[in-house]
Amino acid sequence: MSEERPKISIVTAVYNCRSTIEDTIRSVRSQSYDNVEHVVIDGASTDGTTEVLQAHADEIATLVSEPDRGIYDALNKGIERCSGDIVGILHADDFYANETVLADVAEAFEDAGVDAVFADVEFVDPARPSRVVRHYSSKGFSRRSLARGMMPAHPTLFVRRSVYERLGRYSLDYEIASDFDMIVRMFGSGDVPYAYLSRVLVRMRTGGISTRSWRSNLLLNREILAICRAHGIRTNVFKIYSKYVSKAFELVRPALRRGARA
Repeated sequence: MSEERPKISIVTAVYNCRSTIEDTIRSVRSQSYDNVEHVVIDGASTDGTTEVLQAHADEIATLVSEPDRGIYDALNKGIERCSGDIVGILHADDFYANETVLADVAEAFEDAGVDAVFADVEFVDPARPSRVVRHYSSKGFSRRSLARGMMPAHPTLFVRRSVYERLGRYSLDYEIASDFDMIVRMFGSGDVPYAYLSRVLVRMRTGGISTRSWRSNLLLNREILAICRAHGIRTNVFKIYSKYVSKAFELVRPALRRGARA
């Protein structure tokens, strides 16, 4: 029965995503795992997103619509309202790869020695979500990867709520790299044991804030460098930018797979 299974809380921060938020809600709703609460924090959208959320209010455990200080402030508000044993984040442009994602995550957390779980993500064409344009694997992540600015796919990250209670919330000092700061705080010291699932859990539409333009990319890496220095991670600009070698292959691999199937 569902009450005997750990509750999974999913936090979605949304602002002006009228065209995609319904897919996100339905993705959570369609999960086979039945002990789930969906917490949605809307930053007082002005494009009709609020009306879409209201139309699906019966599918959302907690719905807040009010001005905020950005995505990380919204995520903090959501985490504070979670009552689940496990907390995951699903952005308003994203959706789960299939209906068993949360069941797979819950199974991984049956190991009492695991406090965090992450997996792979696929980036898809916003106009045609069935078309994969990039595969991001979290398989190679380790503490050493942090010096290169590498991190497991944040949308696939699930952690026990007790971890957030111990480490605190997302920092508002960073505009687009606070998720990296949280990853460093979780895994930089080795105090949060984790498990990697070798599968795709989330599909993301391309065009996120950190990859929107070269200016966003420059800001992202500047913040990553500052975060590494703040946490005593020895690195430099050249080491951080070296990660784009592997990222280039992530873009090529889906095209190679499509060519092999042709």
